[in-house]
Amino acid sequence: MMVTQMRNVARFWIFCMLCVPLLLLLACSSEQDAEANATAKPQAVRVGVMTMQPQAVTVYDELPGRVSALRTAEIRPQVSGIIQKKLFQEGSFVNADAPLFQIDPSPFAADVDAASAALARAKAEFVNAKIKFERAQLLSAQKITSDEAFNNATATLAQAKASVAEASANLARRNVELANATIRSPISGIIGQSFMTEGGLASPSGSTPLAVIQQIDQVYVDVRQSSISLESLRETASGSDLGDPETLPVKIKTITDKPYAYDGTIVFSDISVDSTTGSLGIRVMVPNPENQLLPGMFVRALVPREVYSKALLVPQEAVMRDLTGKPQLVIVTESGTGERRLVELGPLINRNYLVKRGLAAGETVVVQGQDRVQTDQILETSPVQTAPDTQS
Repeated sequence: MMVTQMRNVARFWIFCMLCVPLLLLLACSSEQDAEANATAKPQAVRVGVMTMQPQAVTVYDELPGRVSALRTAEIRPQVSGIIQKKLFQEGSFVNADAPLFQIDPSPFAADVDAASAALARAKAEFVNAKIKFERAQLLSAQKITSDEAFNNATATLAQAKASVAEASANLARRNVELANATIRSPISGIIGQSFMTEGGLASPSGSTPLAVIQQIDQVYVDVRQSSISLESLRETASGSDLGDPETLPVKIKTITDKPYAYDGTIVFSDISVDSTTGSLGIRVMVPNPENQLLPGMFVRALVPREVYSKALLVPQEAVMRDLTGKPQLVIVTESGTGERRLVELGPLINRNYLVKRGLAAGETVVVQGQDRVQTDQILETSPVQTAPDTQS
């Protein structure tokens, strides 16, 4: 029994002697790791950044609009008669005062001749009445004739003079009717389809015009914009260097959604707001030298809604959200660390957010790798090449 106890004690001491070196080795390793962790520097996070520079920004409402001609003239006859000639080519450009239709002038020429004869007769009667008046005046001065005879001669002269004036006016009217037998273009423009051919009876009381001329070297685009957008434009324009916000250009997109080569200008803004839609009418004048925009065509007009002279834009991917959904940005501090900051965002402009509050010009924003940044963590920054569009 004693022998067994002696053996167990010997085994215990042998085990202890074997464990001591192992424990010493583990202790040394722990001390070295602690020293390494204490002396190691925190690792910097590599991110892409962009420095905020203020720029002029105009925010647009994209609104549907319809094109209308600058001027439209319906060709209607001023006198009745049979159309003898059509003097234009349908779809061609006609100048102002160019002859378009010729109505049979024979009846009107005869009326002119009759009016001329009536005027000649009235003038002859006036000459006769004047001679009688002068004779009666001489005799009345010599007390040879009565005052009644002189008064009659005076009245006859006045009537003859009035007859001449009436005949002259009648002749002028007949000449106008003769001139109106040739129907002329009141404006310069493109003439459309002719609704009456040679041999047709033209009448001023007709409901259908003979043709329609439209001037489209400049056109109108009529749109309707929300009154809230108009108020927002005025508020933002008052805080910028811009004077009248209605002088801003209006961009046009064609029916194929392609940018139109020429910008328009607002020429008219309605003063009444539609009570059902809350919108008001706006008329935009657009140059159309190539006749690309045709009356009745639907286009899209980019009407200014907000304007900023010193706006700050950040790429859409730079914006993060906290747990409550509020937008925030990671700002690079002067010490080179990252700082999360809540901001107020405006509209999204070509994949760039307009920052209204919470960001200042000259500050550096992390736009790539911001999800890896912790508060007060050192950052290794590299500039990101971006060219945000200043208009939307």
